[in-house]
Amino acid sequence: MIRFVLLAVVVVVLWFLLLKLYKETKAKRVDWTGIAAFIGFVVLAFYLRHATGLG
Repeated sequence: MIRFVLLAVVVVVLWFLLLKLYKETKAKRVDWTGIAAFIGFVVLAFYLRHATGLG
């Protein structure tokens, strides 16, 4: 049950972040370097979890 609640919270936060990103993209005030660094960090975290089994 706790997993479903955490998953729901993550989905809602991601939805708001995507909505904010869409609005800023339309306004053309996007810092693509920061976005790429954030996405890279998340991808690296998932890869390291897969490769090492930790986390």
